[in-house]
Amino acid sequence: MSDINELHPLELEAPRFGIKKPPARFDKQGTRDDGERVKTALDSFVRDFSRTTAAYMEACVHCGQCAEACHFYVTTRDPRYTPIWKLEPFKQAYSREAGPFAWLFRTFNLKPAVTIGELEEWQELIYDSCTLCGRCTMICPMGIDIAALVGLARHGMFQAGLVPHELWAVAQRAEREGSPLGATPKVLKERIEWLADEHDVEIALDQAKADILVTLSSIEIMKYPRSIVAVAKILNHMGASWTLSSDGYEATNFGMLSGHTQWQRDISVKMIEAAIACGAKTLILPECGHAYGALRWEGANVYGRPLPFSVLHISEFLAENVKNGRIRLEKVDKSLTFHDPCQVSRRGGATQAPRDVLAALGVELREMPSTGDMNWCCGGGGGVVTIHRADPLRYKAFEIKMRQVEDTRAEVLATTCSNCRQTFDDGQAHYKWDKRMHSLLELVADNLAA
Repeated sequence: MSDINELHPLELEAPRFGIKKPPARFDKQGTRDDGERVKTALDSFVRDFSRTTAAYMEACVHCGQCAEACHFYVTTRDPRYTPIWKLEPFKQAYSREAGPFAWLFRTFNLKPAVTIGELEEWQELIYDSCTLCGRCTMICPMGIDIAALVGLARHGMFQAGLVPHELWAVAQRAEREGSPLGATPKVLKERIEWLADEHDVEIALDQAKADILVTLSSIEIMKYPRSIVAVAKILNHMGASWTLSSDGYEATNFGMLSGHTQWQRDISVKMIEAAIACGAKTLILPECGHAYGALRWEGANVYGRPLPFSVLHISEFLAENVKNGRIRLEKVDKSLTFHDPCQVSRRGGATQAPRDVLAALGVELREMPSTGDMNWCCGGGGGVVTIHRADPLRYKAFEIKMRQVEDTRAEVLATTCSNCRQTFDDGQAHYKWDKRMHSLLELVADNLAA
């Protein structure tokens, strides 16, 4: 296994995080032969087949409507990027191994066995060209959750060692160091000491007891550290009992993005146990879309029992406390358009919360067309922004967002996801675009009323 630190150093000053690596069409990890890789992937697929999966597999009527919902298809018109096609080997495995006529398909070879060539081709389709945004599900007349199925397919690909190098490397580093970007407890403590001194703000760390446990994404720790200052300013402004924990601060879940199910669970359990240890009543998730889905909707499932505290995305927490008067804001006399993070809004349901916060700020909200639940993805979610070979495709998809933003003629652009933020920053640099993405959290912190 290559070492991300020595052979593929992080490009910390780039508009988005990445690792230096020669271009390659397909990536493989480990030394297994191709036959063993195929068997490992298929065994994983079969384990993930369930009644829900079967219902989805049997429900598709091949209407193709999902294609028009996918930013990768719409901007390229390449039929390979039709969302349901990305599941073809998964569907083949289902038909041969678990479907109602599996014995017939196997006996007469009516559905050919999945090959290593198909899995290699499929790597691009389920990693490079799927952000797990779920827009296709909103369009599907049968309600097939294609994003969820792609997530299941990634499990098998990870087990077979068929993951894009960048995702594999950061997932391995997260498992080794506790953070995909090297934001270890030591680094966190050093950053907090520097930020507290630089911004003259008290940042609570490792308090024995606290009502609120704050978690962070490594993107915030390493690239957007003002987010840490912002959350501290807001919670101190409220007079809240809160803390960060060295034992469970990292919410970035590359286990979920890569298909590494054990590491996905381990990350969630660290935060859950840290919240329980300090007696927290609320756990706040950072401005990170997939971190929201991984803990808010999957946390109790992976932990095995109900969580004894509430889990809120930071935008939900802000909205709740703006409404009850604990957060008071100055008015901002500007026009603003808001980009909905797919995992928070469409797949998480927290569409109204950031708009309630923006209303309290007094901005003139100029909505993009196809906003809220039908928002177009930024193109970088699902780990896509880390995959260098996907750059040309991702930049093409990003053009949709650029047009949407420009059409509003808003003065300010904001979101509440650091992954979206770095995707916009990278797109801005690539296209030499003059729009800067702002953090909703930082806008609130900068406009607290006395």
